[in-house]
Amino acid sequence: MLIIPIKDGENIDRALKRYKRKFDKTGTLRQLRSRKNFTKPSITKRAQLQKAQYVQSLRDAVEI
Repeated sequence: MLIIPIKDGENIDRALKRYKRKFDKTGTLRQLRSRKNFTKPSITKRAQLQKAQYVQSLRDAVEI
């Protein structure tokens, strides 16, 4: 559970913004969505490989 201490006189919108930022950093929603559907390990590996190839191609383009 996330706990956001609110200081005296602090705007509720600012506290809500801090809560949202902290929630995003924990990755709870991302993890929930990934667990919603099962993905085979081979598909996960393929996606990682494609991402690595894409990043490598970007790095090669910058070096040239």
